[in-house]
Amino acid sequence: MTSAEHSLLGKSVAYRDEYDASLLFPIPRALKRAELGLDDTLPFHGVDIWNAYELSWLDLRGKPVVALAEFRVPATSPNIIESKSFKLYLNSFAQTRLDGADVVAQRLRADLSAAAGATVEVHLQTAADFARETLHELDGECMDGIEVDIADYDTPRPDYLHGDTVDVVEETLVSHLLRSNCPVTGQPDWASLQIRYRGPRIDRAGLLRYLVSFRRHSDFHEQCVERIWCDLRARCAPEYLTVYARYTRRGGLDINPFRSSEAGDVPGNPRGARQ
Repeated sequence: MTSAEHSLLGKSVAYRDEYDASLLFPIPRALKRAELGLDDTLPFHGVDIWNAYELSWLDLRGKPVVALAEFRVPATSPNIIESKSFKLYLNSFAQTRLDGADVVAQRLRADLSAAAGATVEVHLQTAADFARETLHELDGECMDGIEVDIADYDTPRPDYLHGDTVDVVEETLVSHLLRSNCPVTGQPDWASLQIRYRGPRIDRAGLLRYLVSFRRHSDFHEQCVERIWCDLRARCAPEYLTVYARYTRRGGLDINPFRSSEAGDVPGNPRGARQ
């Protein structure tokens, strides 16, 4: 069984500290994509960037090692990985003796690629490099100061989206007001969102109302971003479009889905103040 309801999400479990790849729980993307009218031929390209802040293992003499990890899961992978299972899996390295970061990365890459059904990129940063970490907010003009009346919070409202077909622009917009809920536990997920597009100027007040309408909506991070991308394309007809969400961490992990109309777009990984 691969639906989220059959995962360990929302259940009390004992944390295992000996390596166990069987903890990973894949969830097919296809079901939620079907709700958006998507099939195997996707209209977008992209990646899900995961950052892990609580990765540790033992060296061969038994001394703990700590590291930060970046994982890149291609949007074309047939599965996402349920986040609690991901956390439990990473924790299972804690009392496992391994011969260096390269060995750890190799094992992570193999296990995560098997779960996702596609090659997952893995990059580890050990403590010697932590001082290089800095904060960078998403580029773009923040819309959150717009004065607007809002009353819809339960269901995404794409009818609020529209573009001015006379005024064609290229711009990057940012909002820190995106909030949605875990479809299993009901816990809130918070994010900053960047929208970069070229085409009819998108009405900002309507866009802000639309984003806030996710506030009580239940879906995983990846599914919310794909819904936003598809709604913007359908309602505003941009020539070029990217949507990038930087979610705050939970359980030592943050998830940052990126979707673009262009195959060559490769996002950076700018850790924001809320992450």
